[in-house]
Amino acid sequence: MIRILAALFALGLAAPAMAQPVVNAPAGSARGEALDGVSVYRGLPYAQPPVGRLRWRPPVALRPWQGTRDATAFGPVCVQPQPRPGSIYYEALPAMSEDCLTLNIWVPANARNAPVFVWIHGGALTTGASRQAMYDGAAMARRGIIVVSINYRLGVLGYLAHPGLSAESREGVSGNYGLLDQVAALRWLNRNIGAFGGNPNNVTIAGESAGALSVMYLMAVPQARGLFHKAILQSAYMVSAPELRTTRYGGASAEQVGSILMGLVGAPDLASLRATPAEALVNAAARTPYFPFVTVDGRHVPDQLVTLFDRGAQHRVPLIAGFNSGEIRSLRVLAPPPPADAATYEATIRRLYGDLADEFLRLYPAGNLAETVLLPPRDALYGWTAERLAAKQTAAGTPAYFYYFDHSYPAADALNLRGFHAAEIPYAFGTMARAPEAWPRAPDTPAERALSDAMLGYWTSFARSGTPSAEGQPAWQPYGTARHYMAFAGTPRPGTHLMPGMYELNEQVMCRRRAAGGIPWVWNVGIVSPPLPAGGPGCR
Repeated sequence: MIRILAALFALGLAAPAMAQPVVNAPAGSARGEALDGVSVYRGLPYAQPPVGRLRWRPPVALRPWQGTRDATAFGPVCVQPQPRPGSIYYEALPAMSEDCLTLNIWVPANARNAPVFVWIHGGALTTGASRQAMYDGAAMARRGIIVVSINYRLGVLGYLAHPGLSAESREGVSGNYGLLDQVAALRWLNRNIGAFGGNPNNVTIAGESAGALSVMYLMAVPQARGLFHKAILQSAYMVSAPELRTTRYGGASAEQVGSILMGLVGAPDLASLRATPAEALVNAAARTPYFPFVTVDGRHVPDQLVTLFDRGAQHRVPLIAGFNSGEIRSLRVLAPPPPADAATYEATIRRLYGDLADEFLRLYPAGNLAETVLLPPRDALYGWTAERLAAKQTAAGTPAYFYYFDHSYPAADALNLRGFHAAEIPYAFGTMARAPEAWPRAPDTPAERALSDAMLGYWTSFARSGTPSAEGQPAWQPYGTARHYMAFAGTPRPGTHLMPGMYELNEQVMCRRRAAGGIPWVWNVGIVSPPLPAGGPGCR
């Protein structure tokens, strides 16, 4: 072939273009792009555009398209507030649109009955996109799995609940449109991924931060049962959620929040709210205290996640769950200001935590106060959630694998960002050179490449078989009764019983707050905690 190309150039003739791969799926034919052993199909729609009368309605199935669709360009980004420079997560995004329900597929060469890995992006259910370079699936696909990334509705367009919207619904509920989009994408894949060489009976869903939050809820949504078979949750947070019509756990109901928002943005009724241009509405909502979240609606989300996992009502699939050592270092908004001095800190903790104060101070002593305020919110939000997922899935008789990412490098150390939130993503995806522009860059060294290679191995082997393994690396044992975990700190390092007492303390705090009924859990801990209720039934 090289000689033929050379001869063509010598004759002044153009070299033949590489053939573009074409897939004939039930949804329609699509022409993708061939890139170094991987075929990529971008911007494939999986539901009707949620615009006009379909705004704030569950996703509607898409009819098969006619002809061969050009799938060489990503679809539009779902409407969201414009990102602000200055954050390490800043990434300039291209044109946005309310017509954004698309997905992207990376297919390895000669794929046949290949495992399928579905990535759900993070961004607090407010920002982010499937097209972000750090989520490029090519390196994973070269390990023999099909990688899919999806868009879903965000912010007020994805999660608004309102009495008028509930009245419109045949199910009598509202909100959770972004979550239902994710279910619709999984249904589309169930019907179509076989045409790409994928196995619809071997699907792993994965995500980080709000993406991992979404994975947790998909593990609880009855309509998602059977659409996936394994789960990976990176820095998930099992917080209390608003309920559709009931005021519980210290917050208004989701419908009350929607009614308040309508007034704050100056919309007299639902019709005018639906007629407001998407970007204007999103920007108006961003100027209010509104924060999008999943709603416990009794239909798609039957109950609080902690309750569902306590009952064993979640989908019983193998999972990987973990968190990072420096989660709050890059999310300082979640940390309280340091107390004036050690005496003030200790007195505050004793006043707020009562009989649990000694254990709290053992775990979070008044040494370096600037560091001490970072650890309680890290553990309450992310550490407790990850270990709870592993413990509850183990109790349900399903293999679970627990990890702790505690890795750093010079650029991150210079910013005091060891193990920061999302730092593990480019290692697991093999995209260390494709992180956002302000991201502290990892050096291109053999050690960094080896760590990424190991994480790629563990993640892709889990997607393949449900057991994470990597060539030449330590065996990763299931969490089990010994509470096994894998630390990623320079190299993979197995251990048992990470941070003794951390899980138990946060479990008791959550238990007491849930029993009291009027206090949210895990958001407000340490020196900003409300006084802890006394132990009650089921709580010590």
